[in-house]
Amino acid sequence: MRAELIVDCKNEHGEGVFWNPADGLVWWTDIEGCALWSFDPTTSETASYQMPERVCCFAPRASGGLIVAYAGRVVLFDPVTKAETLVTEFEPDNSETRLNDGRTDRQGRLIVGGMNEASGTADSSVICIDTDLSVKTVIDNVACANSTCFSPDGGTMFFADTPDREIVAFDYDAASGTVSNRRVHASFKDEPGLPDGSCVDAEGGIWNAEWEGHRIIRVAPNGEIDRVIDVPVWKPTCCTFGGPDLDTLFITTSRLLSDEDALTKEPESGGLFAVKPGIRGVIDTPFKG
Repeated sequence: MRAELIVDCKNEHGEGVFWNPADGLVWWTDIEGCALWSFDPTTSETASYQMPERVCCFAPRASGGLIVAYAGRVVLFDPVTKAETLVTEFEPDNSETRLNDGRTDRQGRLIVGGMNEASGTADSSVICIDTDLSVKTVIDNVACANSTCFSPDGGTMFFADTPDREIVAFDYDAASGTVSNRRVHASFKDEPGLPDGSCVDAEGGIWNAEWEGHRIIRVAPNGEIDRVIDVPVWKPTCCTFGGPDLDTLFITTSRLLSDEDALTKEPESGGLFAVKPGIRGVIDTPFKG
């Protein structure tokens, strides 16, 4: 199967895509473009919203508005008034790290991880922002957090530290928002790309965007790669199931660090792509804080 371009938005670094059933829109961030984007699959209407700095990931709040993970802090954000309420600073003593990938768990917490974008050192972390806005660290010694998503029953958290070229699974304690029993779920050693953002389908399969791999792959519950979606650009970044029937896979892509020759060959880089893979997704729980 092959994904098709649906929004030629030319994001510098599209990421963090999710479906919001409350407004019927697909949302994503252009991290380096400092903008949020939305797409209505019913009308094909697209909108973008300039933000004051890089938004690395975000999620809708059950009470309205958004929780936004900027590079160096997490805030509660009102899109109408632009008002922000600080939840936490992220690693303020480390000038090389920033926030990166994240998703909500089934209970409505936000799990978001960081990366060292200067040296690639594994000195960042993954944090949990609970519904009472308390914050704790759940994973240490991370170089580039990606692929965070949860099994349909919420009992397993999947995660990738991208340079390790693998997706790992943890037992996830729904009561406390903590992880244990780390094990390798899928190896990317023989894959053309690196594990970037992921989502989960209704059968428990993981759909992963392979950075610099021209593809989305599905990792079956047994850890084997059983489906491949071709993406006609080099740098897929994240994916989510959306649409009224949760049967469309939406895919963000990037132009980051691509030279002019690469962009001439692949002018659709940075666009939003979509495909119907014949399986349905799972709705992410909105942030309940």
